[in-house]
Amino acid sequence: MIQIQDIDHVVFRVRDLDAMVAFYKDVLGATFEKYQEGPGLYQLRVGSSLIDLVPVDGKLGRMGGAAPGAEGHNVDHVCFRVRPWDESAILDHLKRHDIAGEVVSRYGADGDGPSIYLSDPEGNMLELKGPPAL
Repeated sequence: MIQIQDIDHVVFRVRDLDAMVAFYKDVLGATFEKYQEGPGLYQLRVGSSLIDLVPVDGKLGRMGGAAPGAEGHNVDHVCFRVRPWDESAILDHLKRHDIAGEVVSRYGADGDGPSIYLSDPEGNMLELKGPPAL
């Protein structure tokens, strides 16, 4: 039997690599991990996971067809588990980056808990998920 423990990485096909790298680093605190020149893969670390960015006009990106846009996305959303969860500090940080956020209780892998939806510069929906409510 296969027992999945966590998400290893997520891959986004992107139109504007610089804007996407800046968002994930400046807003979500990702750090540069590695660049793989062959496939044109930019890897950023978030906690124990990676966010891979693949330019749509690169070797690997062209294999995915049309670029994501208003009428089509690669995924519905990706949820990032955030610990520690300091609601006011998180909302203040997002506001400094001109991102409006609303905390709503949603169910996730840990149970019901605080959650904020936001979009990256290319419209990928993201969820920041806090710990389960006690």
